[in-house]
Amino acid sequence: MKKVLIVAYYFPPSGGPGVQRVLKNVKYLTQFGWEPIVLTVENGQFPAIDESLFKEIPEGTKVFRTKIFEPYDIYRKFTGKGKDVALDVNNIKKDGQKRSFTETIAEFIRATFFIPDARIGWKKYAVAEGLKIIENEGINAIYSSSPPYTCSIIANKLKKKTGLPWVAGLRDPWTDFLTTPKRWFLPKMIDRYLEKSVFENADYVECAWEGIKKDALDKYPTFDAEKFVHIPNGYDSADFPESESVVNEIFTITYTGSMYGRRNPKTLFDAIEELIADGLVEKGKFKFRFIGRFGAEIDEIIENTSFKEQIEVIGYMAHSESIKMLMKSDALLLIVDEAKESEEIVPGKVYEYLGVMKAVLAIAPQRSAIAKLIRETNAGFIAHQDEKDLIKKNFLTFYNNFNDGVELIKINKTQIEKYERKNSAKMLTDLLNRIS
Repeated sequence: MKKVLIVAYYFPPSGGPGVQRVLKNVKYLTQFGWEPIVLTVENGQFPAIDESLFKEIPEGTKVFRTKIFEPYDIYRKFTGKGKDVALDVNNIKKDGQKRSFTETIAEFIRATFFIPDARIGWKKYAVAEGLKIIENEGINAIYSSSPPYTCSIIANKLKKKTGLPWVAGLRDPWTDFLTTPKRWFLPKMIDRYLEKSVFENADYVECAWEGIKKDALDKYPTFDAEKFVHIPNGYDSADFPESESVVNEIFTITYTGSMYGRRNPKTLFDAIEELIADGLVEKGKFKFRFIGRFGAEIDEIIENTSFKEQIEVIGYMAHSESIKMLMKSDALLLIVDEAKESEEIVPGKVYEYLGVMKAVLAIAPQRSAIAKLIRETNAGFIAHQDEKDLIKKNFLTFYNNFNDGVELIKINKTQIEKYERKNSAKMLTDLLNRIS
């Protein structure tokens, strides 16, 4: 069996969506003739911890962990943010949303010195350990998972030193993306140089959604488009326990994941306020369940609604438990960032929503990749943040169908089954087989 070295910052005990793509590849690669050997961190500062994910790592998988210098403790002291404050969801602001003076200075330092990101302190430890693993384990190829983009930098260095073939995995675009800092011209030039070097040296760039490929080729139109390969995220049906259908007393909608300035329920809540005022919806006959990590402005939006008693906010939950909560829901809420990139973004959790086979209420652009996916699978209704009347109509249709005791929507299960995680792992092994 051939061996692939997987360079990934996000790996158990890390929780959150970033870990799932790598973890499922590790789970299924062996079925297609590749043994995964993982290089990750021993003391990473993850946005969420989910120790339940350890049991998903196949028995016998070799996982090597190294030190990393993390600057976030310094950042917390400088900005006065405690250990319990999630930095990622509180750093991504809406356009025009103000930062404090210390946040502004801290963001300048981040944008100027941490290139490509704040995990660059892992590079020297990871490269040294990676070279040992390659020599001792007889590695045949390298696969990296970014963000953080430092993983790509590490893999690039390992390829240059060993000549091994390399697939660079991207879950998000790199420079000038909505989650990356706004850099001034010199650090921006350095960051673009690093990005271009990765795209040049990787044998393939594996893209989690089509927009990543489009973004790369818009920046570097002379690159061979065949090098950039879309391998979609997916869902793992093995994650979904067999259970009897739950009949809720009131219409229950669940949201899982992070939520912050650019990704918020304000328009949806305003639409429901109007439906309540018009007598079309009763306060006591619906319930929202928010599971995950939320910026302070989301708490404020919830607090200011007239139906806040109908909103249950739950913190980060183990992945297996969040799946159970999805399965106990009547509909699932999906909200895409208010940003120019929104038409291309396809979060990994979308496929998990589909795998649960529940109706999806999506707040997303009509011509977006998400809208295309939902229409393809007939999984739900879509409306843009600006289309409040359509949001009202979509919510009311689901609400009335529930109260009338009829199916919310007839989902195309055959189309959804194409997105099993095992199929994505097979596509990755096809790339590895081509280059090894």
